[in-house]
Amino acid sequence: SQRPSILESTYSLDLLEIMGNFSYDDSNVTSLDYDAVPCHNQYCPLLQRVAPAFLAVTCAAATLGTGALLLALAKQPHAWGWPQSRALVAQLAVGMGLFAALLPPVAVGIGQGWQLGTGLCRLTHLLWHWSLFAQGLLVGSSSCSTAWCRWDVRSQRLAIAVWAGALLLALPAALASGTVAAPEMTCIRRSVDILAPEYLLHLAFCLCLFLLLPAVLLVAALAAPQLRPGWKPGVGVSWLFFGLWVPYGVGLAVDFLLHARLLQPTCGTFEHFDYVLGLSEGLGVLHCCLGPAALLTARLC
Repeated sequence: SQRPSILESTYSLDLLEIMGNFSYDDSNVTSLDYDAVPCHNQYCPLLQRVAPAFLAVTCAAATLGTGALLLALAKQPHAWGWPQSRALVAQLAVGMGLFAALLPPVAVGIGQGWQLGTGLCRLTHLLWHWSLFAQGLLVGSSSCSTAWCRWDVRSQRLAIAVWAGALLLALPAALASGTVAAPEMTCIRRSVDILAPEYLLHLAFCLCLFLLLPAVLLVAALAAPQLRPGWKPGVGVSWLFFGLWVPYGVGLAVDFLLHARLLQPTCGTFEHFDYVLGLSEGLGVLHCCLGPAALLTARLC
């Protein structure tokens, strides 16, 4: 088939990238010619209209849910038992609260352009991914260990290791992100080449968290019957995190293959893939408001 010629191009966007996840080239409105049929990607205008309101509503719901969860932890400290132990739930609440606190600047950045500079752009990506990695590691550790049964020296050391490890895993996200003018200032996840070491490391960590970790835990539980008693309702509820983020992990993998030209995009792929990636990330973002409600429901049951 005829090699597509680039007529005009744009930044494709998703909810986390605030205003840009580089598409297949670096200019403005996208239009590709596949066998003389123009292909138009209209994702950016839709994101600018819909994302700020979506993120604002999600942040409000997450704030209410996390507040209720922390209140329940404080007022009924002895009502939490394994597997939804108080120590584990408190840390999950902190992670979801940190994630939700970043939604307002993300929403403003999408709607009005990023005005906070490169340093705060990278800090936003660092904290965003720190909260995600910490929650993933907490859920993973609770699925195959009873370390969170009580708050003792063992669990305290584990908590330090989880949060310190999550911060280290999030560093490549900060190094790969940055600001560009397109035409207004935007804060993007990837301001480096698709094959840059920092982005490849960030992508690898995301795929390990969103895809490999839940797959390994599931196989381990099926292969080792002694792990199954830990899969009680509390652990099942916390797995909501993986359920919401797995589609985005798949989307990131496909996105890399397309940008690296390991997959040849068709006109339909070019026109619709950004919508799929944005919707999958929007689904993941909902974890910060659905998670507290699910944990409160599990405790009541």
